[in-house]
Amino acid sequence: MGRWRPPAEKSTALITREGHARLKTELDELWRVKRPEVVKALAAAAAEGDRSENAEYTYRKKQLGEIDRRVRYLSKRLEVLRVVDAAPSDPEAVFFGAWVELENVADGETVRYRIVGPDETDAKRGFISIDSPLARAMLKKRADDEFDAVLPGGAIRYAIVGIRYGPGLG
Repeated sequence: MGRWRPPAEKSTALITREGHARLKTELDELWRVKRPEVVKALAAAAAEGDRSENAEYTYRKKQLGEIDRRVRYLSKRLEVLRVVDAAPSDPEAVFFGAWVELENVADGETVRYRIVGPDETDAKRGFISIDSPLARAMLKKRADDEFDAVLPGGAIRYAIVGIRYGPGLG
């Protein structure tokens, strides 16, 4: 099996101010802290002699490749990302950066999500990508609107309970 990978799908190049800061911190941490540590450990492992049977050398070489791949991705991605940190002109509708409270019409269960860029999604915090089927289904909707979202588990009907903008509202 070769090393070729198909190119990833194009994703929306938007990010929140907090997400941008997190990516820059990650890049800085990888480049200034983690990579030098791995290079030092790799050099020490290489000095031990026979590299073909040196598990430490093989591991560190692989780890360095992973770090370099992530650094390359972050460097390129940060150049094209557009930071969105202002509320939209119509704060009564769902747009990028919104905290949206939804009610499942069938069972009455409520959930809260924040629509963010694909580089900052985090299911545990309720951050969903603007490219996700749920986010696309609710864009431009308003409070009390109902909509159908076609999700991997099937179609679900939601009602928008509330919309708010701003960081850390979750």
